Amino acid sequence: MLFVEYPKCSTCQKAKKWLAEHQVTFEDRHIVEQNPTKEELKKWYAMSGLPLKRFFNTSGNKYKELQLKDKLPSMSEEEQLELLATDGMLVKRPILVGEDYAVPGFKEAVWMEKLGLTE
Repeated sequence: MLFVEYPKCSTCQKAKKWLAEHQVTFEDRHIVEQNPTKEELKKWYAMSGLPLKRFFNTSGNKYKELQLKDKLPSMSEEEQLELLATDGMLVKRPILVGEDYAVPGFKEAVWMEKLGLTE
């Protein structure tokens, strides 16, 4: 399993701690040093079953600077994926990637379900 994070992000820190508490082993990846490629993002997006917008870090400074709230609706999926692949700071994090799922953001209940865990 892959855990894509930005180490300074408090949500990522919380998610990482949660994974450790649940004894989940994972490969750690720094989203800025190793930004997801367009191909990876396309695959994760397909596996997630979520709208592509959920892969954007909508609360990030970069998102606001580029005024993506107004621009995304008129962009194609290809254009959005290309944009996400240019800068890890645009990507929602953390992202938990398994064999057949990808979950952007940390929602404990969703992660429990995807990992087949029970309280």
